[in-house]
Amino acid sequence: MPKFLIQSTYTTEGTKGLLSEGASGRRAAVEQIVTGLGGKVEAMYFAFGEDDLVLIVDFPDPVAMAAVSLNVKASGAVHTRATPLLTLDEIDEAARRQVSFRAPGK
Repeated sequence: MPKFLIQSTYTTEGTKGLLSEGASGRRAAVEQIVTGLGGKVEAMYFAFGEDDLVLIVDFPDPVAMAAVSLNVKASGAVHTRATPLLTLDEIDEAARRQVSFRAPGK
């Protein structure tokens, strides 16, 4: 299953919701949306600084990740960034593939 790193920042309203329901309430909400699309939450950490929440999730396909991203962002309570994560074997496979590329100006 494709794996993604999700970095999130709460808006003021999102932070108020977090204060109201606590971290365990947010964990339950995240689990529900991820498992509802056939995914799995591998790790979930709260942080402070640029990001408020960091997750590693598995989804059956990138479209499931996009569906979650669209719905979460539409709430207006959270700003998110999703980064696809690749295994070492996947990078080795990518390195073996022949790609014809011409650099700009060459």
